Amino acid sequence: MPNRRSLPRLLRVAVPLIAIGLVATGCSSVTGQPPVGDPVSGGTLTYASGDAEPTCLDPHVGGNYPQALVSGQYLESLVSRDSAGTIIPWLADSWKVSPDGLAWEFTLRDKVSFTDGTPFDAAAVQANIAHVQDPATGSSTGYLALGKVTSTSAVSPSVVRLVLSEPDSALLESLSQPWLAMESPTALLRSQDDNCASPVGTGPFTVESWVKQSAITLVRNDEYSSPPEDSSHQGAAYLDSIIWRFIPDSASRYAALQAGEVDVIDNAQPDTITQAELTKTIQHLDAPRPGASNRIELNSGKAPFKDPLVREAFIRSANVDDAVSSLFMGTTSRSNSALSSVEPLALQRSDLFEYSPAAADQLLDAAGWKTRDSEGYRVKAGTRLSVEFPVSTNQSIPAEQSLFEQIQATAKETGFEVKLAPMDLSSWYGALAANDYDAVSAPYTKVGPDVLRILYHSDGITPAPSGYFANLAQVNDPEIDALLTEAARVSDAGQRGALYADAQERILTGYYILPLYDQQNHFLLSTAVEGARALPTVSTPTFYDAWLNR
Repeated sequence: MPNRRSLPRLLRVAVPLIAIGLVATGCSSVTGQPPVGDPVSGGTLTYASGDAEPTCLDPHVGGNYPQALVSGQYLESLVSRDSAGTIIPWLADSWKVSPDGLAWEFTLRDKVSFTDGTPFDAAAVQANIAHVQDPATGSSTGYLALGKVTSTSAVSPSVVRLVLSEPDSALLESLSQPWLAMESPTALLRSQDDNCASPVGTGPFTVESWVKQSAITLVRNDEYSSPPEDSSHQGAAYLDSIIWRFIPDSASRYAALQAGEVDVIDNAQPDTITQAELTKTIQHLDAPRPGASNRIELNSGKAPFKDPLVREAFIRSANVDDAVSSLFMGTTSRSNSALSSVEPLALQRSDLFEYSPAAADQLLDAAGWKTRDSEGYRVKAGTRLSVEFPVSTNQSIPAEQSLFEQIQATAKETGFEVKLAPMDLSSWYGALAANDYDAVSAPYTKVGPDVLRILYHSDGITPAPSGYFANLAQVNDPEIDALLTEAARVSDAGQRGALYADAQERILTGYYILPLYDQQNHFLLSTAVEGARALPTVSTPTFYDAWLNR
């Protein structure tokens, strides 16, 4: 039965594996630096997150990035990826696909149990897939990733078969994600509230307690036996426990790191990163996310962005280059692609996104927005050219919110009224569900270029059971649909790449999106933390190999 070494190249997508050992300088990733001394067992690591506190610790429910950040400590996936982007074994030892691409069989790792004693076997995989696909679970990310799986069966206790409606060249990439991690089928029989409070996995830590608006306490699983193939050791984790705190304010988070009250912080802001680089006690882990770039989606399903001339005019009126340069202090670079720069198939088209107020003026005149009101905004048929732009203060860091304000200012010069509406995550989701937006920045992480199908195929306008729909630009183009559908079916790497290139070209030249920069993962760590790394799947931290050198 073939393993990851016989996978076709189409499944080998490069994402850096980043290990932390010594102090990082600049904004480059720390790669391959060895720990100082031999690992020492014991101690408690304190992590402070600036991301939104999850409402549920089970990433099957909903499926957002804050869930992925913490759940990687107690849940594990069927497969992972290594530093070269190759799919590697994790809870599945090996796999094979039928010649027609409609059936996949996974041979599972022996002698693995969930921390409640339930065996990990084919029936457990079936229960997890059923859980994600059950509308009552309210999954979005996992649900969309499993869209082609129509049934499962246990070939034997150690072999599970997945049957698909059509070939899915991205299936292994999807299964590597934390939103499809394996949970105890016994625990899944509990109420959703109970399971949200303390999911049960096979991972190196377990959820001991969760005091909402304060912290999650994770303790070591002494019986742990199932690290991914690229881990640096076997057996139980070195750390006794992890305290996972929530500190929304960036300055407070960094102050806690400086004072030694916490060991790791995420969502590090550009100013704190530059400050940290001047110290000898803090190290920087830069781990851009795979999948989509960070971008502004323009709602092409209704006015004013139903008109492609107006979409292009808005994009030409946005001075993104200067904003990224001034606000992010060299910690990231401008993107001109729908895909992250860590995706080898990303198509960059800087010519489409150059700041040109003159071109924007001409486009708006051609679209019939020829007059301005007393405040300088364009008007047509008595209607002002207004753009409703809800902003999630939980997901957009302060520098990004300032970038939006700069876009608002430069767009006003050409006659757009951009109404920025900061709101909490729940209200933000509500605005999207009500179609009460014209522009929105919505992070979406999925391993590999198949994220384009999730985000821009017309099927993505239909909400998942959670109520969230991924195609927020409301792209409804039969040619894009055909390209993305075919790309997901083919197994030839060259053909797949050509199809994704054509799809990106049509998405970008349709001016459905305004690319900004890669989705950011900046972690700052005390130099006492050794062996921490970002998994090369969706760039979330893992502390299985981590230990405290103090």
